[in-house]
Amino acid sequence: MTEIGKSSIKSWAEDDRPREKLLLKGTTALSDSELIAILIGSGNTEESAVELSQRILHQAQDNLIELSKMSVYDMKKFKGIGEAKAVSIVAALELGKRRRRAEILDKTQITKSDHAFEIFQEQLADCNYEQFAVILLNRANRVIRSVSISDGGISGTVVDPKKVFKIALEFSASSIILGHNHPSGQVHPSEADIALTRKMKDAGSLLELPILDHIIVGDEKYYSFADEGKL
Repeated sequence: MTEIGKSSIKSWAEDDRPREKLLLKGTTALSDSELIAILIGSGNTEESAVELSQRILHQAQDNLIELSKMSVYDMKKFKGIGEAKAVSIVAALELGKRRRRAEILDKTQITKSDHAFEIFQEQLADCNYEQFAVILLNRANRVIRSVSISDGGISGTVVDPKKVFKIALEFSASSIILGHNHPSGQVHPSEADIALTRKMKDAGSLLELPILDHIIVGDEKYYSFADEGKL
């Protein structure tokens, strides 16, 4: 006798199965949980792949940004998600972030702080530790590339100005925008942030590589030293 309330994807109508639905209707026809279900392939003894995916998403507040913060270890806590499935989900989310970042870097001319924030948001927002990066710009303020400089802990990271300017010179940058995240989600600069910004600005002036801004990234918000008149 078939257990009521429990069904495998194979028993669904063909156009309701995630893989078949994608082939018939395209990727945009699928929900987030259906796309994740394709990645994991199967559920567990109590849930279909889609139901399991819905539960995983619910745990992440039905938000892909929050989901992308989960580690392989976090994913493996769900029944039916082994290491291989967890790695597939984490890798797919990382590819999505890199794709978005590649599109931004290819098109962006930085004319205001939120342009820089958008780039740093893609690169830094999901980190559970503090990370420092720089955006290198040409004379037209177009992005040459965004480079990760250093990783730290929850409370801070050490930045070597020599490394920053060495990379900037290697790529023939005309100016630099600094950026780092606050894992706490708060964006107000610390005394260390202010001191580092001043130190980098002074060094940049000597090398004729101006620091145009320093962006602190929090939870969907940011602080701009340039906008606040602190640069």
